[in-house]
Amino acid sequence: MKIVRVEIHRLPLKLREPYTIAYETIDHVENVLVKLVTDGPHVGIGVSAPDHGVTGETVEASHTAFTDIVEPLLVGSDALRRSVVMEDLHDRLADHPATRAAVDMALHDLLGKAAGLPVWRLLGGFRASIPTSVTLFIEDADTTVRRAREFVDQGFMALKIKGGRDVGDDIDRVKAVRAAVGPDIELRFDANQGFDPDTARTFYRSTIDAGVAMIEQPTPAASLGELRSVSHSVSLPVMADESILSLADAFLFARGDAMDMVNLKLAKVGGLDAAMMINGVARAAGLEVMVGCMDEAALSIASGLAFALSRRNVEYADLDGHLDLLDDPTAGTVRLDRGVLSPLDLPGFGLADL
Repeated sequence: MKIVRVEIHRLPLKLREPYTIAYETIDHVENVLVKLVTDGPHVGIGVSAPDHGVTGETVEASHTAFTDIVEPLLVGSDALRRSVVMEDLHDRLADHPATRAAVDMALHDLLGKAAGLPVWRLLGGFRASIPTSVTLFIEDADTTVRRAREFVDQGFMALKIKGGRDVGDDIDRVKAVRAAVGPDIELRFDANQGFDPDTARTFYRSTIDAGVAMIEQPTPAASLGELRSVSHSVSLPVMADESILSLADAFLFARGDAMDMVNLKLAKVGGLDAAMMINGVARAAGLEVMVGCMDEAALSIASGLAFALSRRNVEYADLDGHLDLLDDPTAGTVRLDRGVLSPLDLPGFGLADL
């Protein structure tokens, strides 16, 4: 099965409403969609979700990488020899993980369609569904509580509270949400690199009674020592996210005993194959894994979900990046029922063409 044409489309996606995290406010997103057209009946589809603050790419850089590097490399290549293509792309696009993730996604989509099987089954299918958390962004306490109650009414059993700008406000919002939703809803907290170790410990001591399940990336991404300082001085699990961009990062931080958990985002690490390798390091180090996401079209969420379903030590999912996107042409490629995500049982990722 040869690739005869590569099509690239920018996807401007509106958000239902802007949101705020520790270091920015976001009111719109843009993905890049790639289609691999073959000499047979199948078309492979993938989506790039570049984010300069996380993946190091802009949409413009990703689009240029597709046209200048991906297209000339892929046209005429064997679509089923994925490893050859991805190794070459890793060498040429080392600083473009979201672009590589989209190609990896499209190649897995082609493999599934050629085999007549959904990707989640091809990857192992350890489980058939997984609960996802849903995100509460940085807002005042009353608004945060209102949104928390709405999500719980929709059936979500895990809420991820964003913070990192003002620890006092973060503490107040966590306590207010716990009081509003009761003891049975899991609360996760993501500081998005906004704390130093002392601030992280202040947050921990002040929210013990709120029963926070984990704290994600409390300290700056590049500082192994600061992350380790937090994880060694608090009793709740500490998760690395922005710190883990590659297999080398995973090995370095795991060897340094810097965290208890890893957040794997396919756009951040370069796709399913790269995530599998990093997951192997995490499992060898005894680390739990959460599969996370960016602001991504539903097709990208389907790819992350396939990975989340594939391995035993992937205990958590935070795959809600598609929920607030309007006019997503790939909508419907995952199912959400009362906070639980399930894949389509169709070949590939379930989207025949666009």
